Amino acid sequence: MTIRHIGLAVAIVAAATLASGAAEAQRKLKFAHVYETNEPYHTNAVWAAGEIAKRTNNKYTMEVFPASSLGNEPTINQGLALGTVDIIYTGAAFAGASHKPLAISNAPYMFKDFDHWLAYSKSPLLKDLMAGYDKATNHKITSIVYYGARHTTANKAINTPADMRGMKLRVPQAPLYLMYAKAVGANATPIAFAEVYLALQQGTVDGQENPLPTIQAKKFYEVQTHINLTSHIFESLLIIVGSPLWKQLNAQEKAIFQEVFDIAAGRSTTDIRASEQVLPEEFRKLGKTVVTPNMSAFRTAAAPLHNDAAAGAGWTKAQYDALQALAK
Repeated sequence: MTIRHIGLAVAIVAAATLASGAAEAQRKLKFAHVYETNEPYHTNAVWAAGEIAKRTNNKYTMEVFPASSLGNEPTINQGLALGTVDIIYTGAAFAGASHKPLAISNAPYMFKDFDHWLAYSKSPLLKDLMAGYDKATNHKITSIVYYGARHTTANKAINTPADMRGMKLRVPQAPLYLMYAKAVGANATPIAFAEVYLALQQGTVDGQENPLPTIQAKKFYEVQTHINLTSHIFESLLIIVGSPLWKQLNAQEKAIFQEVFDIAAGRSTTDIRASEQVLPEEFRKLGKTVVTPNMSAFRTAAAPLHNDAAAGAGWTKAQYDALQALAK
């Protein structure tokens, strides 16, 4: 081989190496969720995308796919393992399909109030539950986000569980949401999030349950007359990084993702908590009837199901007691 040929071969190898390095140096990630673009979850995910790109010198860029554009909650959860999505927001009840104790926060009237939820969000109990999920799936839960207190909308006032008996209630497509329906005697009707507005409009269901900011963002109030402040679940979202991506990150990159998502989660929690304080009055101004039910009656109805495996409880009594001990 002549010197010229050797030089050409070296140049080809060098070019291939550079191309390979460039491909490894940049990766575009997919962050999927089911929420609207005007909700804090989305705006803070977009912020996180920019921050991660900046902190990794554009090694990782991230596109955020809102409003079920990459699938509903079960689909995007499955996508983590398949590698079709890299990061998701998901409800604790959906993550609980892979590690049942993690869904404890979705049992009705499990929390006393927001401060109880906040204590849980910082507790060793939650860290243990997240670690159990990580071990079961190899995915990584980085952060918990406050989704809000879930309330029940309908075309009538709901003051006690008896007012919900036989009601066709839309619930998310995760088993633990059935516990609320069972406690109040409603007929649970699982419907994908993106289809709820039409189901309410057409009378396929009589009502639905979601936090006030979601009721506003999804415009459910347009097709329901009463906002019933049942506060039955103080809901959590989780930010989860899929196993294929998490394994690829080095220690420094993992620390960056963790810190950025913690900040994004904190910002969303603050935004949602502030929003749900003012929305009852905003709904009244729109002509909606806002009802404060008999909370004691609802708590009494739900309590017997809290540790009932047949009703969906997948946690231990010790985990339940640890959660209740966090209430002030």
